[in-house]
Amino acid sequence: MSVLRKFSSQAEPEVLAGLQEIAVREGRQLQAVLGDAMREYLARKHQGAPRRNVLEAFQESLKERDELYRSLAK
Repeated sequence: MSVLRKFSSQAEPEVLAGLQEIAVREGRQLQAVLGDAMREYLARKHQGAPRRNVLEAFQESLKERDELYRSLAK
């Protein structure tokens, strides 16, 4: 079992209510639900977002080849 550290934070009321609802529905403690949420958030951040130049090239490709893409999609 891992060692837990206490910390204090704040959340928007609807966010906190949603997390508490999940905890009750799943029969878990709020801290366990928060831990899962934080781990998932970190995992998504570590995956990284697409680089700006890749997104720009994709957008340019959509503009230039829109007709071709539409015909291939049929």
